[in-house]
Amino acid sequence: MVNLKDYEQQMLNGEMGAFKQAAMKFIVRYAEVLGAEELCEVSRATLFIGAQHYLDCYDDNVDYEKIFSEFYLCADETVPFGKMADSCKVQTCGASCDFREYKRTRLSAAYHEKNRRFLQATKDMGVKIVESCTPYYVGWLPLMGEHFVTTESSNVVVSNSVFGAYCNSDGVEAAVCTAITGRTPLWGMHIQENRYGTCVFHLEAKPETLFDWDVLGFTLGRLLPKNEKPVVVGEFKRPDIHKLRQFFSSLATSSAAEICHIVGLTPEAQTLEMALGCKKQKFEITVTQKDYAESLAMLCDTGSGPVDYISIGCPHLSLDELKEIAEYIGGKKIAHGVELLVWADYAIKEMSNANGYTKTIEDSGAYILTGSCPMLMREESHRHAKAMVMFGAKQAWSIRHQTKIPIYYGSVERCIDAAINGCWEGAGNA
Repeated sequence: MVNLKDYEQQMLNGEMGAFKQAAMKFIVRYAEVLGAEELCEVSRATLFIGAQHYLDCYDDNVDYEKIFSEFYLCADETVPFGKMADSCKVQTCGASCDFREYKRTRLSAAYHEKNRRFLQATKDMGVKIVESCTPYYVGWLPLMGEHFVTTESSNVVVSNSVFGAYCNSDGVEAAVCTAITGRTPLWGMHIQENRYGTCVFHLEAKPETLFDWDVLGFTLGRLLPKNEKPVVVGEFKRPDIHKLRQFFSSLATSSAAEICHIVGLTPEAQTLEMALGCKKQKFEITVTQKDYAESLAMLCDTGSGPVDYISIGCPHLSLDELKEIAEYIGGKKIAHGVELLVWADYAIKEMSNANGYTKTIEDSGAYILTGSCPMLMREESHRHAKAMVMFGAKQAWSIRHQTKIPIYYGSVERCIDAAINGCWEGAGNA
């Protein structure tokens, strides 16, 4: 039995309209399944919504209102569109295509138009069109203790760990219904007691570069015992937000982790005792150079060879990184027949335009695209490719389920070098 406040009961009774009623019915059912006794207020959300490929089960002629009702609200009847919760700041997460470009990504004009229509309906509900898997770069910043919901796995771990905000890894339907009602079950990471670390990791190697942190996150994730919460201890150079972004993204790729404490850095881990909640850890693991090398072998195919499709920007890049790419690639040219796609969100690209980074990058023959990535666009965007190079680990690992061609993985600089030379050189680890 879920104990509802008067406002929540009114939603469930239909006093605020059928749209909120259907969403609240879902949230209550969800809470009952989880065993949550009450709900908590959520003030921020990102939604993986639009013409996403998970909706390919519907024919193109099916009305979006019917799709939305069946898929997101889990309703038997079509529910007229309503509004998102006034108290919840809602925006779109990563998308299945660039909002403006489709020819360069090899997607059809029909799919691009369907996505535009679905997003327009979403915007009418009160959702801001942002199309970012790194929303903290453009103002979506949950504060410590703030309850939020997101459908981006890396954002779950970043916002729980770095910002000390509260969120579970909910499915897209639960996230949408949460954004509509402004409520989610008080369960899991929304409760302080459940956020303490249980598995302490010691690092044999000292991560320094963005690439190091990316590989390290993947390594921790695959070594993490099931249902445990990692705590990282050790002496290493303090990472910036971009390195933490890569670390938490790859951690979420190889594990189901929702939070990761780094002692002396993340807000709930100023000391090891604080990170553990003054309890003894259940597991203690040392990450060795051998573990690191095994992760590289899993992420990058062996050998050298010609490549024709290179992607940088998973998760979406920052303005700092576009500046660095522009400085590295300036005056150079991408090899004939090779595609180099650099991914950010719309706001970051606009700032890149203003600073001249976009022109420098695109003068080389590369493109800055927005809102999506090859993994989200699926096979139609890259089935022509003969060999790929990827940064980061999330993309390099996940894209393997969509293709049988060679997948190489390396640092941003090695990705650019491969695009310029038209070839991946297998020697080296970064």
